[in-house]
Amino acid sequence: MTRIGVQCFTLRDEFPAHGVYETFRKVRDIGYRTAEVSALPMTKENVAELVRVREELGFEFASLSGGLTGEESLVNAFDTFVADAKALGADMIRIGMLPPAAMRDPSTVAAFADDCQEVAVRLADHGIRLHYHNHHVDFAKYDGRYLLDVIAERSPLVGLEIDAHWVQRGGLDPVRTLRKYAGRVSMVHLKDYRIARLPDEVYTALDAGDRGPWQDAMQQIVQFAEVGEGNLDFPSIIDTAVAIGADHLLVEQDEFYGRTAIECLTTSYLNLVAMGYGELF
Repeated sequence: MTRIGVQCFTLRDEFPAHGVYETFRKVRDIGYRTAEVSALPMTKENVAELVRVREELGFEFASLSGGLTGEESLVNAFDTFVADAKALGADMIRIGMLPPAAMRDPSTVAAFADDCQEVAVRLADHGIRLHYHNHHVDFAKYDGRYLLDVIAERSPLVGLEIDAHWVQRGGLDPVRTLRKYAGRVSMVHLKDYRIARLPDEVYTALDAGDRGPWQDAMQQIVQFAEVGEGNLDFPSIIDTAVAIGADHLLVEQDEFYGRTAIECLTTSYLNLVAMGYGELF
């Protein structure tokens, strides 16, 4: 059954402030029971705490996060990633974004996709699936094709983790995008897309003949939002994700605008329950 959980990038400030176990206890008290591990150094101590979270709080870990570059990459620390995934009971590892250098031109995108395929083959031997998570940049066109399509076509063993907010910000429809990649999508990020109201000081400045604050505010008008507090049609997104067989729908929020992550996750949870998806938690 499809499950709704939390993407741990949302909790990146909570972990150092309150500790791994206490943070997950707060998230469990809201109603979440599954998570995607991200933005948390996978030290021996943190892995041990995550194991404790799994055993004592009953959390299921959908996936871990990794990359293809750096000292602690899926290439250079392959065995560690496999061991961590096994310890947490996760059968997926996701790449959050391709390296900046890989975006340069069609050849660098293709090379990145080929590297992903090689790692996916190695992980498959251990019963672990590799996935790639999109941002808006993945809908830039390379020789007339979306970057994401190049990755999908050149790395057939790599699943896709579709982020509803970044699809929308990339100018596409999340529902149509999910349908397009049906069969490849095991995880979906539930992240809302809000157009903010301009603050009063903008209008005060305009009244005084100063357009600078208005111009600055217009550059920041697109915001991340709690699920159900923005403009995305989440009933359609969730129903489509369930229909195409996605395993995990992960609530994520990149910025909080004066609120805490726990407050935002609570709002998202309550809104999703009100939409009729309480049983998916």
